[in-house]
Amino acid sequence: MLEAPQSFVVRQECEKAAWQHGFRRVLGEQAGWLAFGSTTAQGTIYIAAASPQGPWFLALDHPGVIAEMGLPTTNILGAGRTRYAFDNLSGLYAALHRVYQLGVSLPDAPLREFDARTAALPKTTEAERLVVQRIGQDIFRACLMDYWQGRCPLTGISDPALLRASHIIPWSECESDAERLDVHNGFLLSALWDAAFDRALVTFDEEGRPEFSTNVSEPARAELRWHSAIPLTREHQQRLATHRRRVRNLSWPLPLSKPTN
Repeated sequence: MLEAPQSFVVRQECEKAAWQHGFRRVLGEQAGWLAFGSTTAQGTIYIAAASPQGPWFLALDHPGVIAEMGLPTTNILGAGRTRYAFDNLSGLYAALHRVYQLGVSLPDAPLREFDARTAALPKTTEAERLVVQRIGQDIFRACLMDYWQGRCPLTGISDPALLRASHIIPWSECESDAERLDVHNGFLLSALWDAAFDRALVTFDEEGRPEFSTNVSEPARAELRWHSAIPLTREHQQRLATHRRRVRNLSWPLPLSKPTN
């Protein structure tokens, strides 16, 4: 049973949780669910509780965010498309952190930001178009940092200076700005892996494991260490099929390497 209407304590905790995670627009309460929106993240979130001591509940309405949350759902009825339960506020806070990261990075949030920032800019000369492109690339990198939680999924490296925004389908070959800025068209890779991926010296299979070109020497393969396969969505896999063809047209891939301990 939800506390409905919410008591002062529960409402204060709901507002605090939402505010600290980027959802600062209070949209009202219905049947114990307090709704929040954001000026930067997509979707509406709903927070509820059984009592000031918990458990706490979170409901989401954004299909893309729901698809990538990776949390067990609860059968409690109420707001949103999907609902989650947490024994304490720490669990709720951790989930809200990920919800915001996905809300600001999933399509078409990057495209909307790009359009807003470049709408008034001239695009006539090559220099002007390069300025616009740089803005798009900066937005893409920032969104990949959110989507991949500031970490190379292969190596675990989290130093921003060592991370690169790697397009699966190159910027110049994308058919639209929406494709260029889609986080499912990129990985956040450490600099060495980015160089290999960009030059079609390495690609990834459908499980996110590296496949090396025969143009990569054995010593180089040994230095390209990795710990975990990249978690891929269906959208990643579709674009990687094109990248794999590029690598295989250049050379047959070597057998998969093994992750390092």
